[in-house]
Amino acid sequence: MQLAAPQENAFQTAFRGYFTGVLSWSQLDEFWEVVRQRASAGWYLYAVGEPVPTHPSGADQVTAFIREIDVLLHAEHREDYCGIVYTDSKTEPRFIKIFDPNNLGVSCGYSDNPPLPGWIMSLIPPQELGDRRLLPGNRRRWWQKLWS
Repeated sequence: MQLAAPQENAFQTAFRGYFTGVLSWSQLDEFWEVVRQRASAGWYLYAVGEPVPTHPSGADQVTAFIREIDVLLHAEHREDYCGIVYTDSKTEPRFIKIFDPNNLGVSCGYSDNPPLPGWIMSLIPPQELGDRRLLPGNRRRWWQKLWS
């Protein structure tokens, strides 16, 4: 008798789904506005490497996160393009991957071991991604400051 493969849950399926990149800084500004308009939709904010959130963030937390992550990305990804934010939809996002500018590796294209995003915004309750790395102290302090 052959055992059935374990079913993937909705988060894993979404995480492995199709994503499109937000390529320019002006596109990112427009995209953040779309997300801000949906701030109360029930976003889970997950810093990969930190404990998985068990409940969605409030609209004020989502808005604060967008403001602060935007500042961080502009300050630390000193390119004339964005290219490190990916979403399942630019007009009705349900899942957003934000890559850490200091841990990009091969975030686009093909790799046998692509880096995990630094942060995930999801309308689906997240699951741990198996990344047991410790966040660098500056990232952990930045993340914790958002919630203090």
